[in-house]
Amino acid sequence: MKRTVMIAGGGASGLTAAIWAARTGAKVTVLEHMDRVGKKILSTGNGRCNLTNLYMEKECYRCGQPEFPMDVIRGFDVKATLDFFRELGILPKDRQGYVYPNSDQAASVLDVLRSENVHRNVEMICGCDVKRIKKTRAGFELITSAGNYKPDAVILAAGSKAAPSTGSDGSGYELAAGLGHRIIKPLPALVQLRCEGKFFKQLTGVRTDAELCLLADGKPLARDRGELQLTDYGISGIPTFQISRFASVALDRKKKVSVSIDFLPDMSLDETWEFLKARIRRMHYKRCDELLTGVLNKKLAAVLLKQAGINGDGAVSSISPDQVKSLTGQIKKFVVKVSAVNPYENAQVCCGGVDTAEIVSSTMESKLVKGLYIAGELLDVDGICGGYNLQFAWSSGALAGIHAAKGN
Repeated sequence: MKRTVMIAGGGASGLTAAIWAARTGAKVTVLEHMDRVGKKILSTGNGRCNLTNLYMEKECYRCGQPEFPMDVIRGFDVKATLDFFRELGILPKDRQGYVYPNSDQAASVLDVLRSENVHRNVEMICGCDVKRIKKTRAGFELITSAGNYKPDAVILAAGSKAAPSTGSDGSGYELAAGLGHRIIKPLPALVQLRCEGKFFKQLTGVRTDAELCLLADGKPLARDRGELQLTDYGISGIPTFQISRFASVALDRKKKVSVSIDFLPDMSLDETWEFLKARIRRMHYKRCDELLTGVLNKKLAAVLLKQAGINGDGAVSSISPDQVKSLTGQIKKFVVKVSAVNPYENAQVCCGGVDTAEIVSSTMESKLVKGLYIAGELLDVDGICGGYNLQFAWSSGALAGIHAAKGN
């Protein structure tokens, strides 16, 4: 008689787990509380689905157990992932290490996952809420809105709280906690930062290369460089996302959080100072609001000049040495106070989740409850931008599916 495996959650990790459990010989059912599976996959990579990344190292992940994410990925690595998707019909495309389907459509990825599940006779029940999971002598009992089920093994792949419109409502945390697992407080990650400052309305829409340094109580926590996007409420863009999880945690701990922005990261402080002095000598006959033309975005330049106490209508020749020093500081260390991170609705993932100290990294099985496996975003693992969170979903899902089906 086939071993029965039930999976709570039909996202990236859940659909992958279902395929591998079925391939390994189990009778598999996926319970999804949305009206269809895989909704969140459709929004990944701005609708193109950044499947994975060819650069895969420890520093690409954050976790309470630092070795855990890469231990999982070594069990089902990037090569195994690409082979898996090629077999399903996806032609991978490498963009400087960032891997996408050649179709540039996230829908293609969902289509092939769903098709393989159908081919493997996986039953997918949508609109089904899992209310509670009980451990029994024989296995488990799942109490759901569609009835009760008694599988041999359970895989929790219900996602985090990020992007709740796609189905991630945090219910998986309650199910895991109900089975005795410790939940590290989930917080928004890969998300925009809300900052104080009336000048942000003036800066809306500006995009510029910058280096960001996140500080909590004045101490540096994280740093990243890339295209910064300035909004009417604060900062966005890839470098903001990369440091945001540290801001979430620091704010939750009631620390004073700020971001120091370097708008000319290719120059040192002294080089910027000399650059400005030479530029002032050469452009002495111009108006101050022309001083940074061709160097920085015009709207950004106007704000920086004002913050440095320089009147844009004045002559460049009138700029004092103290104003040059101040402008250098504004360009290199423009400090903004962070008041909040944007909510879960705007977050791509969460930091926090099920404590990975309670999970076996080689199988994804719970150390507390035999026959229970946990995969994907539900765990206390969050990757940086670039396909890392999806890679963890594929890897953890595959391992969970294989071992749940085997019973080890």
